Amino acid sequence: MATSDTCTRGVRVQVKSRYVPERSNPEHDAWFFAYTVTLTNEGEDTVKLLTRHWIITNANGDVEEVRGPGVVGAQPVLEPGESFEYTSACPLPTAFGTMHGTYQMVTEDGERFDAEIAPFSLSMPYAVN
Repeated sequence: MATSDTCTRGVRVQVKSRYVPERSNPEHDAWFFAYTVTLTNEGEDTVKLLTRHWIITNANGDVEEVRGPGVVGAQPVLEPGESFEYTSACPLPTAFGTMHGTYQMVTEDGERFDAEIAPFSLSMPYAVN
């Protein structure tokens, strides 16, 4: 589950995560994970990403919610057939966890909807969970 793929109203959200050992310090309960998101507009309407809402759960069951405008400083506009890809990161106090959430999208005619981000795992290679 280090990858996820879901489509909401023609907006496909694909995510791949990976452990980043050079930014991690397990002796101090600090694990660092990067994830790459590809948004593809498979629908017929031009859409713009307005906000993000992430729900991050670590191995202890602690939940953190992150909300904000856009992604990596951008609010991409996707015409039909276009894609946008970005990479971001998530530090955790445990060796594994999960993320999921939504992107609020808006069509050219002002209709808003939430594009789902299916759950994916953040885990060290060979970590048992």
